[in-house]
Amino acid sequence: MPKSEIIAAARPNAEWWRTAVIYQIYPRSFADGNGDGIGDLPGVTSKLDSLASLGIDAIWFSPFFKSPQKDAGYDISDYKTIDPIFGTNEDLEALLAKSKALGIRIIVDIVPNHTSDQHAWFQAALAAPEGSAARDYYMFREGKGTNGELPPNNWQSIFGGPAWSRITNPDGSAGQWYLHMFDSSQPDLNWDNPKVADEFDDILRFWLEKGVDGFRVDVAHGMVKRAGLPDATIYDENLRERSISNLTLEEAETAVPYWGQPAVHDAIRRFRKVLDEFDDRAFCAEASMSPLPRLAMWVRPDEYHQAFNFDYMTTAYEPAALKKIITDSIIEYAKVGASSTWVMSNHDGIRHATRLGIAPENTPRPGDGIHPSDPAPDEALGLRRARAATAFMLGLPGSSYLYQGEELGLPEAWQLEGKYRQDPTYARTNGKRIGRDGCRVPLPWVADATASNGFNTTGESWLPQPAAYRTFARNLQDGVAGSTLELYKRLLKERKAFVMGSGEFRWAEEFQDKNTLAYINNGVLVLFNFGPESVILPAGEVLVTTQHDLTAERELEHDQVVWIKL
Repeated sequence: MPKSEIIAAARPNAEWWRTAVIYQIYPRSFADGNGDGIGDLPGVTSKLDSLASLGIDAIWFSPFFKSPQKDAGYDISDYKTIDPIFGTNEDLEALLAKSKALGIRIIVDIVPNHTSDQHAWFQAALAAPEGSAARDYYMFREGKGTNGELPPNNWQSIFGGPAWSRITNPDGSAGQWYLHMFDSSQPDLNWDNPKVADEFDDILRFWLEKGVDGFRVDVAHGMVKRAGLPDATIYDENLRERSISNLTLEEAETAVPYWGQPAVHDAIRRFRKVLDEFDDRAFCAEASMSPLPRLAMWVRPDEYHQAFNFDYMTTAYEPAALKKIITDSIIEYAKVGASSTWVMSNHDGIRHATRLGIAPENTPRPGDGIHPSDPAPDEALGLRRARAATAFMLGLPGSSYLYQGEELGLPEAWQLEGKYRQDPTYARTNGKRIGRDGCRVPLPWVADATASNGFNTTGESWLPQPAAYRTFARNLQDGVAGSTLELYKRLLKERKAFVMGSGEFRWAEEFQDKNTLAYINNGVLVLFNFGPESVILPAGEVLVTTQHDLTAERELEHDQVVWIKL
């Protein structure tokens, strides 16, 4: 069989962000230094050596800024101050110093779509009269109906319920409505106001001067709304291809007038100019856009460096679908000079060690969580597939993001009782949608050390760990052959040794059949057996495999991956 064409050329001098393996830390759930049950920056600093031993290149922190914590820190009340529950600005400086000594870069989350309703800007807006400069920081509008009693349009909050709330004037009368695409405590900013852009220029420079290596931008596709705020005709949280495949780009922008509007790219370019004032920094967009040609618009040379490939994360677990999304991703990103950014899990979705154990027809949409009435996932199958899917992903050229705990094989804490749940989605839908708490439960570090398994020394935990988490504790996996932790360490070591993040990539049809998928990247064959039968491996040195008990007969079982040096 002839060799397939090369679809990704080697980039031997690629910028760090093109090839980095970046580890997401959800601060309140990583490690707790003071024992109050909430993770903090000193806790992270104490564990940096563990992350260095894993082999990551950078850390992305979910928000740690001052916040009422109505949405776990994504409701920011002060963009320049660390929230006391996480520590102090000095604690971050200490973390930055140690991380740089270990060769680990730091990316922080910035939230420009909305603030907390406790932010000084919003408090000033409430106190100011209609039409004032202070009100113009946000999206205040008159209501419809005889007395303005109806919302200005039909937009719905991503967390459930209307996207508009009405304020009460100082004299007790009903006032204007304000837009909040998420919780009512998260008013949307008005990016048509140049003063808002000025404020964020200052915020970005503040942290860049502190030494952070870049930003992940939350809701990057939502900052600018369509002029006139017309009604929406399609409700799709992530504008997936299924809802816009028959629409032109302009029709899609009109149908969902709060996502992906053309003017948002002007705001992005302004962000990028600030970032380019500093050396060697990176920008990653949370831009939930489909299909891929549309997503690639966000990583053009003067916009973001990276954009999460959520279509890859949600692709069906089968060879043809994976091959198509990987090929399309590499080609579409390359058209604009960007590299692909692969991801399997994050703080907003079901952990893939559980998600891949759910039948496709039963998989909830991202952010909804697993409801108690849903069929129980097959977690053994999920973990087996998750290990394989990650091993396949980490061999691809480009950058990869890992979510804290996946290196331990952590499952979703999907049976978490309602009394513990804190995600706004759960409350705003009266429990109809479970929300994201199940992927945010604190990490187990030391089995049986405390009720929280070494998350701290007191056993306190803002969300309780399932009993099964003890068996996934890091100390039970460190140095243990076949453990998920050791698998990740080996994958990252070999990925770096063979420079696969910037390698020459082609599909290897000569090594596959209808139930397998294989590619070659910088001389390493990566083969994925989806099953159901075992396959005999070709000759070559086995560098790493998810099947740690691979026999001398070299039979790769179903739902396993191997890396072979050719």
